[in-house]
Amino acid sequence: MNAQSPAGRDPDPIGRPAAFPRLWRIPGHPGTLYAMVALGSLLGGSLRFVTSEAMLAAFGPGFPWGTLVVNVLGSFLIGLYATLTAPGGRLPPRPALQHLVMTGFCGGFTTFSIFSLEALLLFQGGALPQAALHVGGSVVVWLAAVWAGHAVATGLNGRGRNRVAPEGTRLGM
Repeated sequence: MNAQSPAGRDPDPIGRPAAFPRLWRIPGHPGTLYAMVALGSLLGGSLRFVTSEAMLAAFGPGFPWGTLVVNVLGSFLIGLYATLTAPGGRLPPRPALQHLVMTGFCGGFTTFSIFSLEALLLFQGGALPQAALHVGGSVVVWLAAVWAGHAVATGLNGRGRNRVAPEGTRLGM
């Protein structure tokens, strides 16, 4: 049973009192976007922790494999999703979902600050070859991963279907 609402407001479809804040359910409303970023960050950050712990258990503490893996996967995912939701892409661009996936999940999952700290610690510890590999190799692999995600999504978008993004548009958001 729906509660009566004040003039100008629709009744709540699941019967909450009309005074219950509904802004978070309005697509594209800033409250919705903040909630989506927060949810994505929670999920991405949690998965980053699990992945980093798994890499540490598998390979030991000699090289920051966890950071490399999450940043490669996150780079691939953001390239894939940005291309799928770009103008002419297979998926419709929905701001709330773009913020959930790209800003929230990928932002929470990947990490530049830990990467920077690990590089500093490797340099300070005298592990110069590992530090150089970590810094130089990571950037190259991340760029390759975002390109690979873009390439996969371009194929999924159906390159031969005359899907062309309008001139001057950007990928994703």
